[in-house]
Amino acid sequence: MSDYDRNASARWGGSVGRAGAAEIDQGLRSYMLGVYNYMTLGLGVTGLVALGANMLATTTTAAGKMALTPIGQALYLSPLKWAVMLAPLAFVLFFSFRIDRMSAAAARNMFLAFAAVMGLSLSTVLVVFTGASVVRAFFITAAAFGGLSLYGYMTKRDLSAFGSFLVMGLIGLILASLVNLFVQSSAMQFGLSVLSVLIFAGLTAWDTQSIKEMYYASDDYETATKKSVNGALMLYLDFINIFQSLLSLTGSRNE
Repeated sequence: MSDYDRNASARWGGSVGRAGAAEIDQGLRSYMLGVYNYMTLGLGVTGLVALGANMLATTTTAAGKMALTPIGQALYLSPLKWAVMLAPLAFVLFFSFRIDRMSAAAARNMFLAFAAVMGLSLSTVLVVFTGASVVRAFFITAAAFGGLSLYGYMTKRDLSAFGSFLVMGLIGLILASLVNLFVQSSAMQFGLSVLSVLIFAGLTAWDTQSIKEMYYASDDYETATKKSVNGALMLYLDFINIFQSLLSLTGSRNE
């Protein structure tokens, strides 16, 4: 999913600014800080919505077991579950095709709306996995993501060829995941989770480098903000996919 808009920098274009090196470095740092701030805000919205949905969807029985409320049954057991599952994908597709025609404020609001919808979709992990497992997977993801993104930002190596290879792997991963929806093989799911961690780990570094290269010192506020939001979405998707895969590999399930 994170590969939805690899050509954003080419689409926006613009000439490289002629400001001094120090000014460009300061502008780049501010731009990247904006990317990470939007991403962090999106993750916060996702977490709050997931927690709120879980509180509404579950209850504890007299025997101390978790049970679904009527809201939970509607979200997770009724046909509505397909809308909950597919809504984030619809948001990403709409965002990728429309961001160049949105205002900066509309792009920011769309990203936050997407994060909220993703939170509703991810609320299922709090039903399936223990809270301790979710917290552990989150912090492992945060540590790995931080190191990988820092590498992508600092490295002088061109990661574009590596990124193209990862995109092909991502396409194969998506197709194999669709097949496993029907096969329901636990061994295949394990292998897909491992591959997902590796692929999105690589994409994190590549996306960070790509986002960095989108920066132009001559960009106006609207363009720079939309690039920041677009970059935040790319990294957000990398983070979420790594988190879900690690949780699938290491998480303890609720009984």
